[in-house]
Amino acid sequence: MHLHDANGDTRFPFPDFWPRVREFAVPASVIETATARRRVGDWAGACAAAGFDIDLDLAALGRRYGRELAAGVRADLRHLAPDLLRWHMPRIAPDGLLRPGLTVPLARYGPVHLVVRTAPAWADGGQRISLTLWDGDSVGAEAAARHPHPRPSRRFRFDLHRHLWDGDSVGAEAAARHPHPRPSRRFRFDLHRHLWDARRAGELRERSGACGPPLPDAERWAAEARILLAAEGRDAGPVAVRAGERRFVLDVGPSSVACLEPDGRSGPLPLLPDAATWLPPDLELLRTGAIEADRLHPLVAAALVPGHAGSEPVAPPDPRAPRLVECRGALHRIALVDGVLAPLDHDPDELRREELLVALSGTPLPCLRIIDEAHRRPDGLDDVRERLRHGDTAGALAAVEGLLGPEAVLRSGPLQDALRAAAERRLVYGLYRAGLAGPAYHRLPARPSSRRPRRTDRARPRHAFR
Repeated sequence: MHLHDANGDTRFPFPDFWPRVREFAVPASVIETATARRRVGDWAGACAAAGFDIDLDLAALGRRYGRELAAGVRADLRHLAPDLLRWHMPRIAPDGLLRPGLTVPLARYGPVHLVVRTAPAWADGGQRISLTLWDGDSVGAEAAARHPHPRPSRRFRFDLHRHLWDGDSVGAEAAARHPHPRPSRRFRFDLHRHLWDARRAGELRERSGACGPPLPDAERWAAEARILLAAEGRDAGPVAVRAGERRFVLDVGPSSVACLEPDGRSGPLPLLPDAATWLPPDLELLRTGAIEADRLHPLVAAALVPGHAGSEPVAPPDPRAPRLVECRGALHRIALVDGVLAPLDHDPDELRREELLVALSGTPLPCLRIIDEAHRRPDGLDDVRERLRHGDTAGALAAVEGLLGPEAVLRSGPLQDALRAAAERRLVYGLYRAGLAGPAYHRLPARPSSRRPRRTDRARPRHAFR
């Protein structure tokens, strides 16, 4: 719901930060495709469009836990809006990327949790999110997956690694590679289903306080604390609150609330979810006029601005339209010709002579210099980099093709470096998913033996054992 830095919570100036996050983190094309697939019942296709990896097996879930639980999971998956979930996921500074190494619960079905996970920071290329299940009854599997002891009797215990032979151990293999596989206490979307469930997206207006004058923090937190306590099977009690640098305890009663200083009891107390402690950035953006409702996610706009009718999308500029360049005292045109950016007002013989001159370290024509600069450092390079950071590879390539043409061959420079770096980050993520990169128990170096080495450089006396 809000942004974090590496060490805690941080507020950023909305006018120049969040609008860029909202523009590039969840592109309109992703929202459109994911929504269309969700509406026809293709929840897996919606997840694929929104950059989710599916790590669950519904058939195995039904065999292990029964049809009733599996039916509940299927019902929630049919109404899962992965693009809306990506919109609301916690993010970090300075680029607004997904908070790494996080396991966020979406729904609970007894011991089974429907969760989403973000990759660790070293493998976050592509900003992918995995959707899986976590079984709270599988005690010991995670610790055993990281066990470094070399002795076979303790290292190779398949009874603690059922995912190696039992098809019903849903999500255990992925959890073994995740730095924080347990559902987070701080980021609990199971208590904020309006952040991912299309059926309840309209609740954002009431839960965020957009339906009336802003409430004091204590009143809003008390209402959220009662929801948390109800989920724990209680109607009153202390609740820990973490809001930025502030730490305190709310003593919530049926009709009253008191703010207490934190004490030694605050550790095991129920923790108020992060989404309950801050106002959504979209509400702040609308109130300050930093963003128009048309630029919000449609479900968010419908909740925060009731009755809003979306305007007609503005047609993007035609990439085939010629661009004007001042060249030798005249205005010349450059445009896409046969899929390549080329000058239009120079004959082929002149271009060949100029290219030969450039090869001999001469000064190129302004038209050729502009084309070369577009291949190395185009005007839209910052936007391309933003799309690549947020995993919108298709949008980045479409922007490059609109500038240079689909048949263009990139030249060395910042644009080529940005595309290569993005491809390498995606490769690292693939290796992480396959368990071939990153810290893991089977890749830890062997611990040195504590026994002293045997002396073999001299013969032992024959009478030593007599």
